[in-house]
Amino acid sequence: MMTKQLISWQPAGLFHTCTRLAADKNVLVKLRKKTGYSFTNCKKALDKFSNDIKQAEVWLHEQAQKEGWSKASKLQGRKTAEGLVGLLHKGNTAVLVEVNCETDFVAKNVKFQQLVQQVAVSTLKHCQSTEGDQSSHLKGFLAGEDFLQMKTEESSLKDLLALTIGKLGENMIMKRAAWVTVPSNMFIGSYMHGSLPADMPFLANMAFGKYGALAICKPNNCKTNVTELGRRLGQHVVGMSPSSLGSLEDESAGETETRMLAQPFLLEPSQTVGQYLQAYDVQVLDFVRFECGEEVQTTS
Repeated sequence: MMTKQLISWQPAGLFHTCTRLAADKNVLVKLRKKTGYSFTNCKKALDKFSNDIKQAEVWLHEQAQKEGWSKASKLQGRKTAEGLVGLLHKGNTAVLVEVNCETDFVAKNVKFQQLVQQVAVSTLKHCQSTEGDQSSHLKGFLAGEDFLQMKTEESSLKDLLALTIGKLGENMIMKRAAWVTVPSNMFIGSYMHGSLPADMPFLANMAFGKYGALAICKPNNCKTNVTELGRRLGQHVVGMSPSSLGSLEDESAGETETRMLAQPFLLEPSQTVGQYLQAYDVQVLDFVRFECGEEVQTTS
């Protein structure tokens, strides 16, 4: 008599296939998180290079750059009346940058703020690489093609601009940057008006807004609270928009409207800026003011 034999049947390769699918999903999630590109594009890249994440990442960047340049060319010429001023202050160096876009909605986007941050970081590195007289302050301005060719960790600012245009779909321009560095016996006051909150931790070292100012100061009294005083002076520069530093003598000559030291101090109008500084035994040597969207005079 024949007996029935129980046979355990398992489709060939089932466990292997499930493991492979799980591994593919993990790689997809990792690539998506690292690059920020869509799941669809990340999957396409992984399929193209048999789940080689390095090759997939390179290919994604190349494709995004091509699409970005294509979109940048199409959008070129569209008005960029909005944007942000960015402030980065580190030690004895500070920079102001302006990047413009078409709408305030995009100006509030984290990817746009990352672009402003990259411009500021590149400007800071440029400033730190500039040799000069270490006994006094140094100030410089950047704009135009030389500005756009400055390098980030992965590309030029010009390439990064095209890539961001491709992602956000608006025309943008990197308008200008200013940098200041001072020796140890001076300090830089800084102020940003209309500041936006830094939603992401990696933006915490930046200040974003529509108006920014730097004030280069030299204290004669080491007990002066330079941080608060510097903020107040920057606030004055933003609010009163002086066009030159001037001197205390300008007040008696009636030159009070545009020369900083002779202007009524914004926070205490009964005093001029010069008089206010005398009480703290501090000198203002120079200043920089950026207003987002303002017309900038260029010199040849």
